[in-house]
Amino acid sequence: MTETAVLTIRRATEADLPGIVAMLADDPLGATRETPDDLTPYRTAFARIDGDPHQQLVVAERAGRTIGTLQLTLVPGLSRSGATRAIIEAVRVHADERGSGLGTELIRWAVERSRELGAVLVQLTSDATRTDAHRFYERLGFTASHLGFKLDLR
Repeated sequence: MTETAVLTIRRATEADLPGIVAMLADDPLGATRETPDDLTPYRTAFARIDGDPHQQLVVAERAGRTIGTLQLTLVPGLSRSGATRAIIEAVRVHADERGSGLGTELIRWAVERSRELGAVLVQLTSDATRTDAHRFYERLGFTASHLGFKLDLR
């Protein structure tokens, strides 16, 4: 757990799901793929994440209100001499908090936590349309070093 002034970053609990899912749905991309009115699939996913020691789903909280979230995944590998990588995923900041520095706090927390857990590299992906997010990550020292691909299996 990390506290900065009145900000707390902590492991998420199932009780945090409504706030997390609302943030996931609160943007043009999320609005087309999230269903905050039915938390059933999110509860199933939360149980899998929470039960996996290589996963950390966290929330940022201020005055008892969920205002940010991200998922940190550790991936052991053979490349880079058996290095462990950390992947930052699903970074969201509540609309009322955007521009407040919260995103920077969340990413810095994730990088430091990755270091503590033995990762030698932190990576993340960002949808190609999120140009503001790309500038944000570059300001934090990330480089756009790879081209990503995905294949929808649904």
